[in-house]
Amino acid sequence: MHKRLPPLNSLKAFESSARHLSFTKAADELFVTQAAVSHQIKLLEDFLGVELFKRKNRALELTDLGQSYFIEITAILHKLAEVTCKLMEQDKQPLTISVPQTFGIYWLVPHLSEFNRQYPGIEVRIKGVDQDEGLLSQEVDIAIYYGRGNWQNLQMEKLTEENLVILASPKLLQSQPIRTKQDLKKHTLIHIHTRDNWQNMANHLHLSELNIQHGPLFSHTFMALQAAIHGQGVVLANKTLAQQEVENGHLQVALETNLRDSKSFYVVNDLNKSGDAQIQAFRQWIMRTIKRTDE
Repeated sequence: MHKRLPPLNSLKAFESSARHLSFTKAADELFVTQAAVSHQIKLLEDFLGVELFKRKNRALELTDLGQSYFIEITAILHKLAEVTCKLMEQDKQPLTISVPQTFGIYWLVPHLSEFNRQYPGIEVRIKGVDQDEGLLSQEVDIAIYYGRGNWQNLQMEKLTEENLVILASPKLLQSQPIRTKQDLKKHTLIHIHTRDNWQNMANHLHLSELNIQHGPLFSHTFMALQAAIHGQGVVLANKTLAQQEVENGHLQVALETNLRDSKSFYVVNDLNKSGDAQIQAFRQWIMRTIKRTDE
């Protein structure tokens, strides 16, 4: 019986191409090249001995046989995915992910539904932590660290390397514009963890008279961003964490600079768990997704 079954990769390529009526979109969805999709379709057509698509200059159209085949195999593939996920859920342990709270709030949670769609068989548990970096506990499978990447005995990949951005609410900037670096001296500075980042920015701008000791200090970036949103001052934050509030119009860049954040976000896990399929699925997904959203 198995000799009559077409290759699974060819079926996946056909189903995606037929749904999108595009080899290009199918390639994007399957994370392969357009040539690879076209090759898989040719293999399937040769196996079946029928033409599945009418290839036109700038369009793709299903033949009558292709349309009938698409309807039949779509139901079969959905059923296969369903029973596979059901089996995996009976045996798989949940994937516990540790993240700094601000990264979880502003980046991971808004994108998590995409991971769930791609990997429905993986149950995710998110653990928000106060520290940006630390030792992985036994109950944590994979973590996001914010630091300089100098950790031992961990598999790690850098996710981002971003600038620090100077941000304020549009309302505050309307009443007290920041047109030059000198205008920063008129504003309350909002600090996160320490006053080091503002000191680095003052050095970068050659603004020695900026009063770094002035302004409130917050233990979490999300609290500092909220303070800025409510017009309580000007905040200096990693671009990745601030991007959502900028896109929402709650904050705007007050002064353009190109100072790199001395820290970066990393995805890390214990070296002993490097071969775990769930960990690798999450690692590959977040690296791919953060690169795409950063472009």
